[in-house]
Amino acid sequence: MKKALITGITGQDGSYLAELLLSKGYEVHGLIRRSSSFNTDRIDHLMADPEIHEVKLFLHYADMTDGSRLVTLIAKIAPDEIYNLAAQSHVRVSFDEPEYTGDTAGMGTTRLLEAVRITQVNCKFYQASSSEMFGGTPPPQNEESPFSPRSPYGIAKLYSYWMTRNYREAYGLFACNGILFNHESERRGDTFVTRKIAQGVAKIAQGEQKKILLGNLNAIRDWGYAPEYVEGMWRMLQHNEPGDYVLATNTGYSVRDFLKFSFAEVKLDWEKYVEFDERYLRPTEVDNLIGDYSKAKSVLNWQPSTLAPQLACLMVQHELQLVAGKQQLT
Repeated sequence: MKKALITGITGQDGSYLAELLLSKGYEVHGLIRRSSSFNTDRIDHLMADPEIHEVKLFLHYADMTDGSRLVTLIAKIAPDEIYNLAAQSHVRVSFDEPEYTGDTAGMGTTRLLEAVRITQVNCKFYQASSSEMFGGTPPPQNEESPFSPRSPYGIAKLYSYWMTRNYREAYGLFACNGILFNHESERRGDTFVTRKIAQGVAKIAQGEQKKILLGNLNAIRDWGYAPEYVEGMWRMLQHNEPGDYVLATNTGYSVRDFLKFSFAEVKLDWEKYVEFDERYLRPTEVDNLIGDYSKAKSVLNWQPSTLAPQLACLMVQHELQLVAGKQQLT
């Protein structure tokens, strides 16, 4: 039985990855931060299964700012694969908390890589890199495109990207960078624009909300479906050679497009319900991110099947069910 360690297991990607690995017979270990509230909503269904929790799924308290704890845990668990998904991952928030973002998304990766080197555990390492590293580089962006990050988050991720490559080249570590473009799902955090739109549409359709406040509607993103992307992460570590891969859909849609797709699900005119709010603008904007996943397709046999129009439908329908369920309880 293979053992995998997932940092950020309670996040969107971490929860889907845990499900995938468990379905493949892995023993899964996840890191969670100690806090006054137990934020495990996305994996509660796994923890409630007695055949999984404490049999195949184990949670450990740890923090990406505590290198000594990471060393201790890796030595104890001795994982075959490590997936580093933990970070402060909200781009707009990274402007407000640049130091914390750099400490978790940047230095946290170094601490984890160093823990692998110190313990000499024979494992494969996946680093969650980001399309935000490309920033102002014109699309389509692939593994050879120059980096030009335009946010503290993108800069921190770029640091982690190069540190991962350095450990691969300096110490022979099987370390991969997954350069993932935007990937969303029903489990996306409430403050991310796609989830905010889906929730707003559902509440407006049910008479519980009047407006959605948004910033830049012209930003173009390459939106995919998170469950498909964690499959790509896993495939990177199953290949016989480590490498860096873009995961994307090679299609671009604006925030305005996503609004249109979402409101179409409830047959409403989006322009009547959306208002501009400058608080949601970034100090430096990234205008256009569209990824070329040709390498992942040819080397890993990976390709996406869900594009933004279908994704908006999935997310809105999920939110409509949630709103209806809450109304039945009241």
